[in-house]
Amino acid sequence: MPASRIRTALVGSYAQPEWLIDRHALKTRLPARIISGEMWRIPPELLHEAMDDAVLSILEDQELAGIDIVTDGEVRRESYSAPLANAPEGVNREKYETLVGRAGKPNKVPLVSGPLKLEKSVHADDLRFMKAHTNRTVKITIPGPFTLSQLAVSDYYKSAEELAMGYAEVVNQEMKFLFAAGADIVQLDEPYLQARQDEAAAYGVRAVNKALEGVIGETALHVCFGYAAMVSDKNDDGYSCLPLVEQINVKQVSIEAAQPRSLNLKAALETLATKTIMVGVLDLGDETPETPQIVAERLRKALQYLPPERLIAAPDCGLKYLPRESARAKLRALTEGTAIVNRELGLI
Repeated sequence: MPASRIRTALVGSYAQPEWLIDRHALKTRLPARIISGEMWRIPPELLHEAMDDAVLSILEDQELAGIDIVTDGEVRRESYSAPLANAPEGVNREKYETLVGRAGKPNKVPLVSGPLKLEKSVHADDLRFMKAHTNRTVKITIPGPFTLSQLAVSDYYKSAEELAMGYAEVVNQEMKFLFAAGADIVQLDEPYLQARQDEAAAYGVRAVNKALEGVIGETALHVCFGYAAMVSDKNDDGYSCLPLVEQINVKQVSIEAAQPRSLNLKAALETLATKTIMVGVLDLGDETPETPQIVAERLRKALQYLPPERLIAAPDCGLKYLPRESARAKLRALTEGTAIVNRELGLI
């Protein structure tokens, strides 16, 4: 049986329209990990309709480029983590806390003052809207429990580990809601597995696997160094967390392989021996679009260690901080470069 062709996918976020979000504010300060609403350009009474329109335009960008696995670009979120982080019962509605994040800047984060419990889905309606407007494979992304625990403070749970396990139950319930609503793929975003590897080894892997218990459907895990707009130094081989990631019970894993110049790609890919891997072939630290030939060459390097059926071509991370035209051009390069390689392999 011939190998499956290499597919293309977004990791998650996409460049939100200028008319929707204050891009200057986005670039000059981190979005709060609480629900603030401070970055939207649209008045609250019109925001839901505007977000629907933005999702449609982002789906169109992906379909015109020929992306196989589409997302809503996380267009409805100021921060990728805030909607789910703040939704459960147990989150303090009166107060918040401040933490210094991985980019070294203070940020507002949720204060958890009681047992965490998710009463209703946060993103199922977003998923249904996507499904109604595309025939492509649909992926929806949510933050994972370990990262959520690193971006919150609790005066109820006695330790960060207990907080992570509390959020694991929330994430587990949301994943089940999303698959029930028709998700093709649900992805957990876990950048803190890379940023805080000691804690990840101590309890992070267990928290993520707890979130996956009883979940039926195709699951993915996004692990990264952070947005290129916030974290520019990615030249060291910082993926020593990958043996931990291999222990997590997901089918797909994403890694950054374009911007980190000294990444030991062979070691990274061989470590993830049981996973389908979204290999980053778009460098988001440079707004200049790649050529299809550059994308093809990056994929050829990955194919030295990975069969095509276990390879998905993707950006390094989310496209949130790129100008829209740059994002569009990079997506075209992604699909055209992947097509070059698929033709070389006789897969199209």
